[in-house]
Amino acid sequence: MSETIENCTHNCSTCGESCASRTSPQSLLKEHHPEATVRHVYGIVSGKGGVGKSMVTSQLAVLMRRRGYTVGIMDADVTGPSIPQAFGIHEKAIGTDDALLPCVSESGIQVISINVLLDDETDPVIWRGPVIGGVVQQFWTDVIWDVDYLFVDMPPGTGDVSLNVFQQIPLDGIVVVTSPQDLVSMVVEKAVKMAEKMGVPIVGLVENMSYVPCPDCGKKIFLFGEGKAEEAARRHGLALLAQMPIDPALTKLVDEGRIEEMRSEALSPVADVLEGAKE
Repeated sequence: MSETIENCTHNCSTCGESCASRTSPQSLLKEHHPEATVRHVYGIVSGKGGVGKSMVTSQLAVLMRRRGYTVGIMDADVTGPSIPQAFGIHEKAIGTDDALLPCVSESGIQVISINVLLDDETDPVIWRGPVIGGVVQQFWTDVIWDVDYLFVDMPPGTGDVSLNVFQQIPLDGIVVVTSPQDLVSMVVEKAVKMAEKMGVPIVGLVENMSYVPCPDCGKKIFLFGEGKAEEAARRHGLALLAQMPIDPALTKLVDEGRIEEMRSEALSPVADVLEGAKE
């Protein structure tokens, strides 16, 4: 064995020995840019699309910023980016010789997204998975973040990009977003199982589009039924942290790039948990 060590070329692909370096699990975590400061990283995930991950990410970032923290959003949904639009960011990110500087919203939230790198933000991203995964990795390794909380707006499902984020970014935890439909249990289970397999803590569950408040009396009208997310959370031993209403006013703010003017406190319980978890 000593001879093997002495003659090691450190290229395992050409070696048939079963040494410790070859058999020990290797961490795939990547270091962020040496000039960056990131204190906490949370992923916003779901087992399917269309449940409002970007809406949850945007509102949570605004709430944490209002509480006095420096906040950033990494828009990892490369083929369907929506974060810059929500914050009214249409300028391009600035790069240096070895780094990329995030764009900054009106209230000071740092944002990086493929839309702030494309010549035209309406251009489609027609790339294969490995290329998209490489871009997301660079959002972590090449961007000079300076934040207390970095929120990663994940793409839907459990594909390549989600896997890359789970493996390469040291997540403090994830928030699972779902909707009050019959397939909620399946959606939650996919996200939960992936997190468990990757060893990432689950902060809790957020149900979006839970109800519509009556404009006259304020009574909650549960259009898709009640209790499904709560049941799914209980089944998987998770906390149902928040139920978000269908709010046309919020949708209008996102469409107009003015999400920072929101007045909703629906995600305050989530913000409380993240504050309580900080060092």
